Amino acid sequence: MFGVVFPNRSFPIDISTFTQIDTLHWVLDMNHFVGEAYDQIGEMCIFLLNNFTLPPDKALAVYVQSPGSAFAFSGAVTLSRPSAVLSLQWPEPGSAAQLQLTAGDSAPLSAKIGISVEDAAALPSLDVAAERKIERLAMRVGENLFNFMQSFCGVDGSKLVVPMDILDRWFKKFQERAKRDPGFLKSFAL
Repeated sequence: MFGVVFPNRSFPIDISTFTQIDTLHWVLDMNHFVGEAYDQIGEMCIFLLNNFTLPPDKALAVYVQSPGSAFAFSGAVTLSRPSAVLSLQWPEPGSAAQLQLTAGDSAPLSAKIGISVEDAAALPSLDVAAERKIERLAMRVGENLFNFMQSFCGVDGSKLVVPMDILDRWFKKFQERAKRDPGFLKSFAL
């Protein structure tokens, strides 16, 4: 049905490595794969196998779960997009109280990757990683502007006052730095 590869970490892994929950859901326990270092796995390539026919309105969705957290959508493949390299944005692990809810003799909670056959129309954008990168880029540029403005702020009663030309000055400085240092803009996207 499908296979996965963890770049620089594994050979192709087929569906038999996953635990099948039911006819539409599979789970890979990361403890068996990398132990507690699950968060060092940042990418996953998933692909449909040639002999598998996914209905055109369905998608193979990928979810990640840190210990004690809920599953978070990472992306999907469809017949029109039969393979994808997905960025795995692991959610923050659950609180210590959540982690201690397991009995002492039960298996410890672990990170998991879930695969699910779902309606393609019901899924968010298939390229979650690109959306998160854009969001992170916007936040870092905004933070840069805020820090620049803060260095010129004055206080007038309960109001912060900045010079009228502060945005022009910041933008010129931002452009000059981007021209001088090719890695400057890349540092915002990390």
